[in-house]
Amino acid sequence: MNVLANAVSPTLDAQGLRQIALAAGADDVGFVAIDDAALDDQRADILAAFPFARTLMPFVVKMNRENIRSPARSLANTEFHHTGRECDGIAHAIVETLETLGRRAAYPPLAFPMEAERWPGKMWVIAHKPVAVAAGLGRMGIHRNVIHPKFGNFILLGTVVTDLEVAHDCAPIDFNPCLECKLCVAACPTGAIAPDGHFDFSACYTHNYREFMGGFLDFVETIADAKSARAYQQKFNDAETISMWQSLAYGPNYKAAYCLAVCPAGEDVIGAYHADKKKFLHAFLDPLKEKVETIYVRRGSDAEDYVARRFPHKRVKHVGAVLRPTNIDGFLGGMRNLFQRNKAEGLEAVYHFIFTGARRRQATITISDKKLRVENGLIGQPDLAVTADSETWIRFLRKETSLPWALLSRRIKLRGDPRLLMAFGKCFPG
Repeated sequence: MNVLANAVSPTLDAQGLRQIALAAGADDVGFVAIDDAALDDQRADILAAFPFARTLMPFVVKMNRENIRSPARSLANTEFHHTGRECDGIAHAIVETLETLGRRAAYPPLAFPMEAERWPGKMWVIAHKPVAVAAGLGRMGIHRNVIHPKFGNFILLGTVVTDLEVAHDCAPIDFNPCLECKLCVAACPTGAIAPDGHFDFSACYTHNYREFMGGFLDFVETIADAKSARAYQQKFNDAETISMWQSLAYGPNYKAAYCLAVCPAGEDVIGAYHADKKKFLHAFLDPLKEKVETIYVRRGSDAEDYVARRFPHKRVKHVGAVLRPTNIDGFLGGMRNLFQRNKAEGLEAVYHFIFTGARRRQATITISDKKLRVENGLIGQPDLAVTADSETWIRFLRKETSLPWALLSRRIKLRGDPRLLMAFGKCFPG
Protein backbone atom coordinates (compact mmCIF):
# COMPACT_ATOMS: atom_id res chain seq x y z
CA MET A 1 0.00 0.00 0.00
CA ASN A 2 1.02 3.62 -0.58
CA VAL A 3 3.32 4.97 2.17
CA LEU A 4 1.02 7.92 2.91
CA ALA A 5 -1.99 5.62 3.12
CA ASN A 6 -0.17 3.68 5.84
CA ALA A 7 1.02 6.81 7.62
CA VAL A 8 -2.31 8.60 7.99
CA SER A 9 -5.78 7.85 9.25
CA PRO A 10 -7.87 6.00 6.65
CA THR A 11 -10.91 8.06 7.64
CA LEU A 12 -11.76 10.06 4.55
CA ASP A 13 -13.50 12.95 6.23
CA ALA A 14 -12.23 16.55 6.20
CA GLN A 15 -9.78 15.87 9.03
CA GLY A 16 -8.44 12.71 7.39
CA LEU A 17 -8.06 14.37 3.99
CA ARG A 18 -6.31 17.32 5.56
CA GLN A 19 -3.89 14.92 7.25
CA ILE A 20 -3.18 13.26 3.91
CA ALA A 21 -2.47 16.63 2.24
CA LEU A 22 -0.19 17.86 5.03
CA ALA A 23 1.67 14.54 5.11
CA ALA A 24 2.22 14.88 1.34
CA GLY A 25 3.90 18.27 1.92
CA ALA A 26 1.13 20.86 1.60
CA ASP A 27 1.38 23.82 3.98
CA ASP A 28 -2.37 24.43 4.14
CA VAL A 29 -5.45 22.86 2.58
CA GLY A 30 -9.18 23.54 2.25
CA PHE A 31 -12.28 22.13 0.61
CA VAL A 32 -14.86 23.37 -1.90
CA ALA A 33 -17.95 21.46 -3.02
CA ILE A 34 -18.46 21.18 -6.77
CA ASP A 35 -21.83 22.95 -6.44
CA ASP A 36 -20.35 25.94 -4.59
CA ALA A 37 -21.40 29.21 -6.24
CA ALA A 38 -17.75 30.27 -6.45
CA LEU A 39 -17.29 27.62 -9.15
CA ASP A 40 -20.23 28.71 -11.30
CA ASP A 41 -18.03 30.09 -14.09
CA GLN A 42 -15.80 27.02 -14.33
CA ARG A 43 -17.96 24.11 -13.12
CA ALA A 44 -18.73 22.88 -16.64
CA ASP A 45 -15.02 22.77 -17.53
CA ILE A 46 -14.17 20.99 -14.27
CA LEU A 47 -16.84 18.34 -14.81
CA ALA A 48 -15.77 17.86 -18.42
CA ALA A 49 -12.28 16.97 -17.24
CA PHE A 50 -13.27 15.32 -13.95
CA PRO A 51 -16.81 13.90 -14.35
CA PHE A 52 -16.58 12.25 -10.92
CA ALA A 53 -15.90 15.56 -9.15
CA ARG A 54 -17.74 16.11 -5.88
CA THR A 55 -15.18 18.00 -3.79
CA LEU A 56 -12.12 20.08 -4.69
CA MET A 57 -9.14 20.15 -2.32
CA PRO A 58 -7.11 23.32 -2.97
CA PHE A 59 -3.79 23.50 -1.15
CA VAL A 60 -0.93 25.91 -0.56
CA VAL A 61 2.81 25.40 -0.88
CA LYS A 62 5.15 28.04 0.53
CA MET A 63 7.98 29.57 -1.50
CA ASN A 64 11.28 30.84 -0.12
CA ARG A 65 10.90 34.61 0.07
CA GLU A 66 14.44 35.83 -0.49
CA ASN A 67 14.77 34.13 -3.86
CA ILE A 68 11.57 35.81 -5.05
CA ARG A 69 12.76 39.20 -3.78
CA SER A 70 16.14 39.15 -5.53
CA PRO A 71 16.69 41.54 -8.47
CA ALA A 72 18.44 38.56 -10.13
CA ARG A 73 15.43 36.96 -11.73
CA SER A 74 17.28 33.68 -12.25
CA LEU A 75 17.00 33.23 -8.47
CA ALA A 76 13.28 34.00 -8.48
CA ASN A 77 12.59 31.73 -11.44
CA THR A 78 14.54 28.88 -9.83
CA GLU A 79 12.22 29.15 -6.83
CA PHE A 80 9.11 29.36 -9.01
CA HIS A 81 10.16 26.26 -10.93
CA HIS A 82 11.29 24.26 -7.90
CA THR A 83 8.17 24.99 -5.85
CA GLY A 84 6.00 24.42 -8.92
CA ARG A 85 7.41 20.93 -9.36
CA GLU A 86 6.96 20.34 -5.64
CA CYS A 87 3.34 21.48 -5.89
CA ASP A 88 2.59 19.03 -8.69
CA GLY A 89 4.39 16.31 -6.75
CA ILE A 90 2.23 16.93 -3.70
CA ALA A 91 -0.94 16.74 -5.79
CA HIS A 92 0.32 13.49 -7.32
CA ALA A 93 1.00 12.00 -3.86
CA ILE A 94 -2.47 12.96 -2.57
CA VAL A 95 -4.13 11.40 -5.61
CA GLU A 96 -2.01 8.26 -5.32
CA THR A 97 -3.05 7.88 -1.69
CA LEU A 98 -6.75 8.37 -2.45
CA GLU A 99 -6.61 5.85 -5.29
CA THR A 100 -4.90 3.37 -2.95
CA LEU A 101 -7.78 3.88 -0.55
CA GLY A 102 -10.29 3.09 -3.30
CA ARG A 103 -11.41 6.60 -4.28
CA ARG A 104 -11.39 8.42 -7.60
CA ALA A 105 -9.15 11.48 -7.67
CA ALA A 106 -7.09 13.48 -10.15
CA TYR A 107 -5.32 16.82 -10.40
CA PRO A 108 -4.52 19.50 -12.97
CA PRO A 109 -1.01 20.94 -13.14
CA LEU A 110 -0.03 24.04 -11.21
CA ALA A 111 0.38 25.79 -14.57
CA PHE A 112 1.69 23.85 -17.57
CA PRO A 113 0.96 21.76 -19.54
CA MET A 114 -2.40 23.21 -20.51
CA GLU A 115 -4.93 22.45 -23.25
CA ALA A 116 -2.90 24.30 -25.87
CA GLU A 117 -5.31 23.65 -28.73
CA ARG A 118 -7.68 26.13 -27.06
CA TRP A 119 -5.21 29.02 -27.52
CA PRO A 120 -5.78 31.96 -27.32
CA GLY A 121 -8.82 31.11 -25.22
CA LYS A 122 -9.02 29.51 -21.81
CA MET A 123 -6.38 26.76 -21.80
CA TRP A 124 -6.36 25.89 -18.09
CA VAL A 125 -8.60 23.14 -16.71
CA ILE A 126 -9.05 24.66 -13.24
CA ALA A 127 -8.42 28.26 -12.16
CA HIS A 128 -6.68 27.63 -8.84
CA LYS A 129 -7.01 31.15 -7.39
CA PRO A 130 -10.82 31.38 -7.03
CA VAL A 131 -10.92 27.82 -5.69
CA ALA A 132 -8.35 28.69 -3.01
CA VAL A 133 -10.25 31.86 -2.09
CA ALA A 134 -13.54 29.92 -1.80
CA ALA A 135 -11.83 27.45 0.57
CA GLY A 136 -10.57 30.20 2.89
CA LEU A 137 -6.90 29.95 1.90
CA GLY A 138 -6.57 33.68 1.30
CA ARG A 139 -7.96 36.65 -0.60
CA MET A 140 -6.94 38.34 -3.82
CA GLY A 141 -4.74 41.38 -3.36
CA ILE A 142 -4.67 44.49 -5.54
CA HIS A 143 -1.93 42.74 -7.54
CA ARG A 144 -4.29 39.88 -8.49
CA ASN A 145 -2.42 37.26 -6.46
CA VAL A 146 -3.83 35.23 -3.58
CA ILE A 147 -2.52 36.40 -0.21
CA HIS A 148 -2.55 33.71 2.47
CA PRO A 149 -3.22 35.16 5.95
CA LYS A 150 -0.05 33.56 7.35
CA PHE A 151 2.33 33.00 4.42
CA GLY A 152 1.43 36.10 2.41
CA ASN A 153 1.66 35.93 -1.37
CA PHE A 154 4.81 33.79 -1.28
CA ILE A 155 2.81 30.70 -2.19
CA LEU A 156 1.87 28.51 -5.11
CA LEU A 157 -1.48 26.77 -5.43
CA GLY A 158 -2.58 23.29 -6.38
CA THR A 159 -5.96 21.54 -6.52
CA VAL A 160 -6.98 17.89 -6.16
CA VAL A 161 -10.41 16.77 -7.38
CA THR A 162 -12.07 13.83 -5.67
CA ASP A 163 -15.32 11.85 -5.82
CA LEU A 164 -15.81 12.22 -2.07
CA GLU A 165 -18.67 14.19 -0.56
CA VAL A 166 -16.85 16.01 2.23
CA ALA A 167 -18.57 17.76 5.12
CA HIS A 168 -16.43 20.76 6.05
CA ASP A 169 -16.58 24.27 7.48
CA CYS A 170 -14.28 25.96 4.95
CA ALA A 171 -15.46 29.37 3.75
CA PRO A 172 -13.83 32.55 2.41
CA ILE A 173 -11.99 34.41 5.14
CA ASP A 174 -13.80 37.50 6.39
CA PHE A 175 -10.90 39.92 5.91
CA ASN A 176 -8.39 40.70 3.19
CA PRO A 177 -4.73 40.38 4.20
CA CYS A 178 -3.87 42.92 1.47
CA LEU A 179 -2.65 46.09 3.17
CA GLU A 180 -3.35 48.25 0.10
CA CYS A 181 0.13 49.65 0.70
CA LYS A 182 0.55 49.98 -3.09
CA LEU A 183 4.11 48.67 -3.06
CA CYS A 184 3.10 46.40 -5.93
CA VAL A 185 1.99 49.52 -7.82
CA ALA A 186 5.37 51.15 -7.21
CA ALA A 187 7.34 48.05 -8.19
CA CYS A 188 5.51 47.08 -11.38
CA PRO A 189 7.77 48.08 -14.28
CA THR A 190 4.92 48.37 -16.81
CA GLY A 191 2.26 50.21 -14.80
CA ALA A 192 -0.04 47.20 -15.08
CA ILE A 193 -1.27 47.69 -11.49
CA ALA A 194 -2.89 51.08 -10.95
CA PRO A 195 -3.45 52.78 -7.56
CA ASP A 196 -7.22 52.72 -8.11
CA GLY A 197 -7.21 48.94 -8.56
CA HIS A 198 -7.33 48.89 -12.37
CA PHE A 199 -5.29 46.10 -13.93
CA ASP A 200 -3.79 46.33 -17.42
CA PHE A 201 -3.61 42.66 -18.38
CA SER A 202 -1.84 43.22 -21.68
CA ALA A 203 0.93 45.30 -20.08
CA CYS A 204 1.68 42.55 -17.56
CA TYR A 205 1.37 39.77 -20.13
CA THR A 206 3.50 41.43 -22.81
CA HIS A 207 6.47 41.94 -20.49
CA ASN A 208 6.35 39.44 -17.66
CA TYR A 209 5.35 36.55 -19.93
CA ARG A 210 7.65 37.54 -22.78
CA GLU A 211 9.10 34.01 -23.01
CA PHE A 212 5.75 32.25 -22.72
CA MET A 213 3.02 31.55 -25.30
CA GLY A 214 2.39 34.76 -27.29
CA GLY A 215 5.95 35.98 -26.81
CA PHE A 216 7.21 32.68 -28.16
CA LEU A 217 4.96 33.07 -31.20
CA ASP A 218 6.54 36.47 -31.83
CA PHE A 219 10.00 34.88 -31.52
CA VAL A 220 9.23 32.09 -34.00
CA GLU A 221 7.61 34.44 -36.51
CA THR A 222 10.58 36.79 -36.29
CA ILE A 223 12.82 33.87 -37.28
CA ALA A 224 10.48 32.87 -40.10
CA ASP A 225 10.26 36.40 -41.48
CA ALA A 226 13.97 37.19 -41.20
CA LYS A 227 15.79 37.06 -44.56
CA SER A 228 19.19 36.77 -42.88
CA ALA A 229 20.88 36.40 -39.52
CA ARG A 230 21.53 40.13 -39.50
CA ALA A 231 17.84 40.85 -40.12
CA TYR A 232 16.91 38.57 -37.21
CA GLN A 233 19.45 40.25 -34.92
CA GLN A 234 17.81 43.60 -35.56
CA LYS A 235 14.77 42.23 -33.72
CA PHE A 236 16.40 39.86 -31.18
CA ASN A 237 19.86 40.57 -29.79
CA ASP A 238 22.15 37.74 -28.68
CA ALA A 239 21.19 38.01 -25.00
CA GLU A 240 17.48 37.76 -25.86
CA THR A 241 18.09 34.68 -28.00
CA ILE A 242 20.08 33.04 -25.22
CA SER A 243 17.33 33.93 -22.74
CA MET A 244 14.74 32.29 -24.99
CA TRP A 245 16.96 29.18 -25.24
CA GLN A 246 17.25 29.16 -21.46
CA SER A 247 13.47 29.23 -21.08
CA LEU A 248 13.10 26.41 -23.60
CA ALA A 249 15.74 24.30 -21.88
CA TYR A 250 14.99 24.96 -18.21
CA GLY A 251 11.40 26.20 -18.07
CA PRO A 252 9.91 29.56 -19.09
CA ASN A 253 11.19 32.49 -17.09
CA TYR A 254 9.18 35.43 -15.80
CA LYS A 255 10.67 38.83 -16.57
CA ALA A 256 9.35 40.51 -13.44
CA ALA A 257 6.77 39.27 -10.89
CA TYR A 258 7.99 42.20 -8.80
CA CYS A 259 4.52 42.57 -7.28
CA LEU A 260 5.09 39.30 -5.40
CA ALA A 261 8.59 40.31 -4.36
CA VAL A 262 7.62 43.48 -2.51
CA CYS A 263 4.32 42.43 -0.92
CA PRO A 264 4.55 42.74 2.91
CA ALA A 265 1.20 41.08 3.68
CA GLY A 266 0.84 37.91 5.73
CA GLU A 267 1.58 37.10 9.36
CA ASP A 268 5.02 35.62 8.56
CA VAL A 269 6.03 38.61 6.44
CA ILE A 270 4.50 41.75 7.88
CA GLY A 271 6.74 42.07 10.95
CA ALA A 272 9.71 43.52 9.07
CA TYR A 273 7.45 46.02 7.27
CA HIS A 274 5.85 47.27 10.47
CA ALA A 275 9.19 47.39 12.30
CA ASP A 276 10.84 49.72 9.80
CA LYS A 277 8.99 50.62 6.60
CA LYS A 278 11.83 52.73 5.23
CA LYS A 279 14.28 49.86 5.68
CA PHE A 280 11.81 47.43 4.09
CA LEU A 281 11.41 49.64 1.02
CA HIS A 282 15.15 50.17 0.74
CA ALA A 283 15.81 46.43 0.93
CA PHE A 284 13.10 45.11 -1.37
CA LEU A 285 11.49 47.86 -3.46
CA ASP A 286 14.37 50.16 -4.40
CA PRO A 287 16.60 47.53 -6.05
CA LEU A 288 13.77 46.53 -8.39
CA LYS A 289 12.89 50.12 -9.25
CA GLU A 290 16.53 51.02 -9.87
CA LYS A 291 17.36 47.94 -11.93
CA VAL A 292 18.47 48.70 -15.48
CA GLU A 293 16.62 46.29 -17.73
CA THR A 294 14.59 45.94 -20.91
CA ILE A 295 10.83 46.39 -20.64
CA TYR A 296 8.76 44.86 -23.44
CA VAL A 297 5.74 46.86 -24.57
CA ARG A 298 3.37 47.25 -27.48
CA ARG A 299 3.89 50.41 -29.51
CA GLY A 300 1.23 52.96 -28.64
CA SER A 301 0.32 51.29 -25.33
CA ASP A 302 -0.20 52.84 -21.91
CA ALA A 303 2.78 50.78 -20.73
CA GLU A 304 5.06 52.48 -23.23
CA ASP A 305 4.14 55.89 -21.85
CA TYR A 306 4.38 54.69 -18.26
CA VAL A 307 7.91 53.30 -18.55
CA ALA A 308 9.20 56.46 -20.23
CA ARG A 309 7.68 58.62 -17.51
CA ARG A 310 8.29 56.48 -14.41
CA PHE A 311 11.46 54.53 -15.24
CA PRO A 312 13.49 56.51 -17.80
CA HIS A 313 16.59 54.43 -16.98
CA LYS A 314 14.89 51.23 -18.14
CA ARG A 315 15.04 50.38 -21.85
CA VAL A 316 11.75 50.19 -23.78
CA LYS A 317 11.53 47.63 -26.55
CA HIS A 318 8.56 47.33 -28.88
CA VAL A 319 7.39 43.81 -29.64
CA GLY A 320 4.85 42.18 -31.92
CA ALA A 321 1.32 41.24 -30.98
CA VAL A 322 1.30 38.61 -28.24
CA LEU A 323 -2.49 38.52 -27.82
CA ARG A 324 -4.36 38.26 -31.09
CA PRO A 325 -7.76 36.73 -31.81
CA THR A 326 -8.39 33.76 -34.07
CA ASN A 327 -12.16 34.17 -34.21
CA ILE A 328 -14.92 36.67 -33.47
CA ASP A 329 -15.75 35.18 -30.07
CA GLY A 330 -12.11 35.58 -29.08
CA PHE A 331 -12.07 39.16 -30.35
CA LEU A 332 -15.10 40.19 -28.31
CA GLY A 333 -14.16 38.14 -25.25
CA GLY A 334 -10.58 39.40 -25.19
CA MET A 335 -11.21 43.12 -25.57
CA ARG A 336 -11.16 43.79 -21.83
CA ASN A 337 -7.65 42.34 -21.63
CA LEU A 338 -6.35 44.59 -24.42
CA PHE A 339 -8.14 47.87 -23.62
CA GLN A 340 -5.82 50.81 -22.94
CA ARG A 341 -7.83 53.21 -20.85
CA ASN A 342 -5.46 56.17 -21.10
CA LYS A 343 -5.63 55.99 -24.90
CA ALA A 344 -9.42 56.24 -24.54
CA GLU A 345 -9.29 59.57 -22.72
CA GLY A 346 -11.82 61.96 -24.25
CA LEU A 347 -13.48 59.26 -26.35
CA GLU A 348 -17.24 58.93 -25.81
CA ALA A 349 -18.71 56.59 -28.40
CA VAL A 350 -21.07 53.68 -28.95
CA TYR A 351 -20.13 51.11 -31.59
CA HIS A 352 -22.34 48.49 -33.18
CA PHE A 353 -20.55 45.49 -34.66
CA ILE A 354 -22.48 43.20 -37.01
CA PHE A 355 -20.44 40.16 -38.04
CA THR A 356 -21.59 38.09 -40.99
CA GLY A 357 -20.33 35.03 -42.80
CA ALA A 358 -18.95 31.94 -41.07
CA ARG A 359 -19.48 33.34 -37.54
CA ARG A 360 -22.48 35.60 -37.09
CA ARG A 361 -22.60 37.82 -34.02
CA GLN A 362 -23.83 41.23 -33.01
CA ALA A 363 -22.34 43.31 -30.24
CA THR A 364 -22.46 46.79 -28.75
CA ILE A 365 -19.20 48.26 -27.52
CA THR A 366 -19.30 51.42 -25.45
CA ILE A 367 -16.23 53.47 -24.58
CA SER A 368 -16.96 56.21 -22.07
CA ASP A 369 -15.06 57.86 -19.22
CA LYS A 370 -11.98 55.70 -20.04
CA LYS A 371 -14.04 52.55 -19.47
CA LEU A 372 -15.05 49.73 -21.81
CA ARG A 373 -18.35 47.88 -21.91
CA VAL A 374 -19.01 44.94 -24.25
CA GLU A 375 -22.61 43.70 -24.62
CA ASN A 376 -24.26 41.10 -26.80
CA GLY A 377 -26.77 42.40 -29.33
CA LEU A 378 -27.35 45.86 -30.75
CA ILE A 379 -28.28 48.30 -27.99
CA GLY A 380 -29.19 51.95 -28.43
CA GLN A 381 -28.09 54.25 -31.23
CA PRO A 382 -24.50 53.82 -32.42
CA ASP A 383 -22.06 56.58 -33.25
CA LEU A 384 -20.44 54.12 -35.65
CA ALA A 385 -21.82 50.88 -37.06
CA VAL A 386 -19.39 48.32 -38.46
CA THR A 387 -20.66 45.47 -40.60
CA ALA A 388 -17.95 42.98 -41.42
CA ASP A 389 -17.42 39.52 -42.78
CA SER A 390 -16.13 37.70 -39.70
CA GLU A 391 -13.13 36.06 -41.40
CA THR A 392 -12.09 39.33 -43.07
CA TRP A 393 -12.30 41.20 -39.75
CA ILE A 394 -10.01 38.68 -38.05
CA ARG A 395 -7.54 38.81 -40.95
CA PHE A 396 -7.56 42.61 -40.67
CA LEU A 397 -6.83 42.46 -36.94
CA ARG A 398 -3.99 40.02 -37.56
CA LYS A 399 -2.56 42.32 -40.26
CA GLU A 400 -3.13 39.68 -42.92
CA THR A 401 -5.23 42.02 -45.06
CA SER A 402 -5.58 45.79 -45.34
CA LEU A 403 -8.50 47.92 -44.25
CA PRO A 404 -8.66 49.88 -47.56
CA TRP A 405 -9.00 46.61 -49.51
CA ALA A 406 -11.68 45.35 -47.12
CA LEU A 407 -13.62 48.61 -47.45
CA LEU A 408 -13.32 48.70 -51.25
CA SER A 409 -14.43 45.10 -51.54
CA ARG A 410 -17.34 45.82 -49.17
CA ARG A 411 -16.27 43.04 -46.83
CA ILE A 412 -16.15 45.72 -44.14
CA LYS A 413 -18.74 48.51 -44.23
CA LEU A 414 -18.95 51.59 -42.02
CA ARG A 415 -21.94 53.75 -41.18
CA GLY A 416 -20.99 56.85 -39.24
CA ASP A 417 -17.83 58.88 -38.74
CA PRO A 418 -14.87 56.70 -39.88
CA ARG A 419 -12.57 58.65 -37.57
CA LEU A 420 -14.24 56.82 -34.71
CA LEU A 421 -12.77 53.57 -36.02
CA MET A 422 -9.29 55.09 -35.82
CA ALA A 423 -10.02 56.26 -32.27
CA PHE A 424 -11.27 52.77 -31.46
CA GLY A 425 -8.05 51.22 -32.78
CA LYS A 426 -5.87 53.44 -30.58
CA CYS A 427 -7.56 51.91 -27.53
CA PHE A 428 -6.35 48.45 -28.61
CA PRO A 429 -2.78 48.88 -29.97
CA GLY A 430 -1.55 45.90 -31.94
